Amino acid sequence: MVFDPAALDFVDSGAPVAVRAATILPARRENIEITTADGLTLVGELALPAHGPVRATLVTLHPLPTHGGFMDSHVYKKASYRLPALAGIAVLRFNTRGTSSPRGTSGGTFEEGIGERLDVEAAVQFAVDRGLPNRWLVGWSFGTELVLKYGAAAPVSEQVEGAVLLSPPLHRAVDADLAAWAAYGKPMTVLVPEHDDYLQPAAAAGRFALVPQARMVPVAGAKHLWVGEKYAARALDEIASSVLGTPVQLPGEWAGPVAALP
Repeated sequence: MVFDPAALDFVDSGAPVAVRAATILPARRENIEITTADGLTLVGELALPAHGPVRATLVTLHPLPTHGGFMDSHVYKKASYRLPALAGIAVLRFNTRGTSSPRGTSGGTFEEGIGERLDVEAAVQFAVDRGLPNRWLVGWSFGTELVLKYGAAAPVSEQVEGAVLLSPPLHRAVDADLAAWAAYGKPMTVLVPEHDDYLQPAAAAGRFALVPQARMVPVAGAKHLWVGEKYAARALDEIASSVLGTPVQLPGEWAGPVAALP
């Protein structure tokens, strides 16, 4: 059964509540479908601020679907739960081709990051067509490979303001892709966990030296999957700071209506 965001029940206790892993703050949420240039239908969700303007838009690209990555990977789910209300940031999440989640299954099959170029292009174009401003690519693990390979190339390069990378493994993305981003010149924030399974801060600093505008952020204690509320919250702070262009520390409490997953 496809989850319907309209079914969420929001309750205001009249007192501030702690923002926890399953806390869902108010937003305008809708299930969406994105059509790729090769005719596939990708399923996703768009979460917009319930009130006020959209200050920035995240187009999120999830971890490797063959290893459990999908649009609901926890940092992205928490981004959709919190960022529209706490920072005025719209969050677009979707399943790349062949990927399944409670939202549904996207058309096609996994293509090792090659056919997924069309998924990236379609998702960004969807955000453009919806008039969503200040668009940023946000990639996590496999998603960073898609950002690095396709974000600095037209048409995406003309439609986004920059990128945020979480746990880049630099497996599929090579030095030529980093050089393309260097020439592109738009900003990039690179969040590298201290205990990453694939690329740790010292090695990442060496590889990303090819991108002069990249801002490296080593995160002490964190692991590749950002397990633990402390690390997920840090990732969201850094994402918000990057796309809004000012330091952000998201509040840990919320005064107003909240919901939790049924």
